[in-house]
Amino acid sequence: MPSSRTDPLTREVVELIGTVVARYHEEYEEAAAAHALTGAQARVLGLLALEPTPMRKIAEQLKCEPSNVTGIIDRLESRGLVERRPDPADRRVKVAAPTEEGRETARRLRDSLRFAREPLGELTEVERTLLRDLLKRMLGEAPGDGRQEASRQDTT
Repeated sequence: MPSSRTDPLTREVVELIGTVVARYHEEYEEAAAAHALTGAQARVLGLLALEPTPMRKIAEQLKCEPSNVTGIIDRLESRGLVERRPDPADRRVKVAAPTEEGRETARRLRDSLRFAREPLGELTEVERTLLRDLLKRMLGEAPGDGRQEASRQDTT
């Protein structure tokens, strides 16, 4: 039977993670509003700025219904931030892609998010690497415990 982690340190870490997430979402919503976007529109635009993406895949990434993504894309398209185009790999599929204005808006939005970036900038590269590796480990994405990579960078 798995043990329940209810020690004071674990509770404190869970609370701190919750506070960080809440503050990030709050700043993200404020930044989106400053660009006359909803949080969902800003998230979609941010994803598309990385690469043109089929709407079904956007829905999977955002964990929402494809019909919701269609409405978001419609609104972004009406503002000239996004366009639909055929997928070069399968012309039956439409991908959403940012326009030049959409890429610029996504960049400005990303640059305006200071909550996490500024405190992270105060950490050393070793500390940021360790934090990244620990977060990946919590998400089940990183092999090992991250200590080896951090200690390797400590010596460089």
